[in-house]
Amino acid sequence: MPDELRLALAFGLGSALTLATVPLAIRLAWRTNFLDLPVGYKKHGRPTPYLGGLAVMAAFLVALLLGSGGSEYAVLLLVAAGLCAIGTIDDRIGLGPATRVLAEVVAGYAIWEAGFGWALFDAGAINLALTVAWVVTVVNAFNLMDNLDGATGSVGGVSAAGIGILAASQDQIALAAMAFALAGACLAFLRFNLAKPARMFLGDGGSMPVGFLLAAMLTAIPSTMGFGTAAIFAVVPFVGLVVLDTTLVVGSRVRRGAPVLSGGRDHTTHRLLAIVGSSRRVALVLGTAQAALCALGFALFDSTTVTVFAASTAYVLAGAAVIAALEWPYVRAEARAAMLVPARQQSGS
Repeated sequence: MPDELRLALAFGLGSALTLATVPLAIRLAWRTNFLDLPVGYKKHGRPTPYLGGLAVMAAFLVALLLGSGGSEYAVLLLVAAGLCAIGTIDDRIGLGPATRVLAEVVAGYAIWEAGFGWALFDAGAINLALTVAWVVTVVNAFNLMDNLDGATGSVGGVSAAGIGILAASQDQIALAAMAFALAGACLAFLRFNLAKPARMFLGDGGSMPVGFLLAAMLTAIPSTMGFGTAAIFAVVPFVGLVVLDTTLVVGSRVRRGAPVLSGGRDHTTHRLLAIVGSSRRVALVLGTAQAALCALGFALFDSTTVTVFAASTAYVLAGAAVIAALEWPYVRAEARAAMLVPARQQSGS
C-alpha cells in the first residue's frame, strides 16, 4: 500500500470509528450515570456524559489494527490503554493527583525501557529522568487543557497531525500512521464535544492517553544526527499551546497565592473565551495557533543547532509576552479591588 494511502486510511478510520463509538459511549454513560455534574467551578449547564476518552481511544486502537498495524509500537499502545483505564477510573471515583503522577512516571519508564525515550546523553540515567519528566509534563499539560469544550480535541488533533507530518518526513511511516489515526479520532470527537450543549466530555480517560501518545511519538522520532539537546527545543512547539497554558496557570496561581493543583477558570481557554465569546471560536483560535507552532517545529527539526537555540529563545520570549498580556487584566482587576477596600473602610467608619 502506498505510504500516502496508508496515512489517509489511518486518518479516515480514526475519524469514522470515533463517529461510531461516541454515540455508543454516550448511551453507556447515561445508563451507568457516568456523568460530569456542574458543581463548583464547573459552569456547564447540565450533567454531561463522560467516557469520551474511552470512545476516542477505542476508535484509535481499532483504526490502527484495521488500517496500519502499528505492532512495532505496541508498548506505546499498551501504555496508552492503561492510562485510559486509569483516567476513566479517576473520572468515576477520583484517584487523586499522586496516583495519576505515579502512573505517568511508570509510563515514562516503560517507553524508555522499550527504546522510545530520549537518548540525548551518554548517561542512561539522565535520559531516563528526562523521558519521565517529559511524559509527566506533557500528560499533565493536556490534562489541564481539558477545561473547555473543544480545547483538548482541537489542540490534540492538530498536534497529532503535525507530528504525523514530521514522522513521515523522517520515513517513520508506521509512527506517522499512528499520529494520523489519533488526529482523526480527536478531530472527529469535536462534533460531539462542540455541540450546543456538549453531548460528551473527554475526561481524564482521554486527556491522559492523548497527552502520553503525543509525548511518546515525539521522543520516538529519531533526532537528526548530532542534534543533541537541541532536539527538545525543536519539538516543544508541537505541544506548545499546552506548555504555554500550564506555565500561565501555574505562574498566575503562584503570583496570587492560590493553590496550584486546584481547579479554576483561569486557563488560557477561559481568558480567550472572554475575548472571542464562544467555545467554538476558542477551539478555532487554539487549533490555528497550534498549527502555526507545528509549522515552526517542523522548520526547526532539520535546522542547525544554532538556529534552533536562537529560535527557541525567540519563542520563549514571545510566549512570555502572551502570558503577560493574558495575565495583565487579572493584575489590573486585583489592583482596583485593593484600592476599593480602604475606600470602603473609610466610608464605613
